Amino acid sequence: MTAFTDRERHLRELAGELQFSMEKHGDGFTLTRTAQIESPEIESGLTLDQVEDVLRRWKLRGLGGG
Repeated sequence: MTAFTDRERHLRELAGELQFSMEKHGDGFTLTRTAQIESPEIESGLTLDQVEDVLRRWKLRGLGGG
């Protein structure tokens, strides 16, 4: 069973709200845009700080990305 920190749990919830999946790979994270788009946006090898920055940018831009 994987134990998540409160921060990681919060970011996973935010990722879901913004239509991203968030996966942990070793010490890094991968964000994949899960919205129905032709070429999903994937960012990998991210730290939690970087995950938070990406999700903040998307939150400000809105779900449409604009």
